[in-house]
Amino acid sequence: MAGVPVYSQPGRGGGWSLVGGARTDLSGLTASEARALFLVAGPAAATPEVKAALRKLVRALPEPFRASAEAASAAVVIDPTDWDRRRVPPPAHLEVLQRAISESVQIEMEYGDRAGAESKRVVHPLGLVAKGSVWYLVGDTDAGMRTFRVGRVRSVRLTDRPLARPDGFDLEETWQSTLATLDEMRAPFTAVVRADADIVPALRSTFGTMLTVTESIVDDRVEVEIRDRTAFMVAVRLAGFGNKVEVVGPESVRTELARIGAELRDFYG
Repeated sequence: MAGVPVYSQPGRGGGWSLVGGARTDLSGLTASEARALFLVAGPAAATPEVKAALRKLVRALPEPFRASAEAASAAVVIDPTDWDRRRVPPPAHLEVLQRAISESVQIEMEYGDRAGAESKRVVHPLGLVAKGSVWYLVGDTDAGMRTFRVGRVRSVRLTDRPLARPDGFDLEETWQSTLATLDEMRAPFTAVVRADADIVPALRSTFGTMLTVTESIVDDRVEVEIRDRTAFMVAVRLAGFGNKVEVVGPESVRTELARIGAELRDFYG
């Protein structure tokens, strides 16, 4: 399976051996496997460590694969920034958290929550997830599995205690199950809105996954649910759509829209 030739010797004292004293190395990669490896590694090649690793990998590849691998490593660029947004630098403690995970050790961490309250935690760091330009640490604690925003980590100290990885832990599965909870925390407020059918795409562009079409109704209007942090935030983002949207409820959003409209009328005449 690795592409290394082996032979068997039956009988007493027999077994399996590599042909001609061969040793396992990167020559076991197929051409497609080499291309896939370098396509994935290429976008991370901005760091000196990754560049050095890619150079060593190229030298270890069979000669026919080298040109293709080098081309693949430069063929993909991932720009994590959205349009009209500046590049966000990585969080201060990202590198030391990566080291803790690779060395499989527990960490002692000072962390500031959403409200700014700081606490000290002992964490078994199980994995890191990049959600757009925001990094999250998934870790096990005395209080159970937790997700920490890396940008809120105040300090990290590696210990000499090995981390305990839960049986069957899968980072992707854990993150997917966490997303629903995080999404609810980010946007706990819900409003019901009726909108002209032709502006639903613009509403989707504004609210993204925080908009859900519930049902079509009369007069070419569509009923949707919109989530955000507060009634004020929903009103601010809806105000530019004018009378093409009608807030069914709650009343707090209608009140905010009326206030915004009155302020604009008074200011602009």
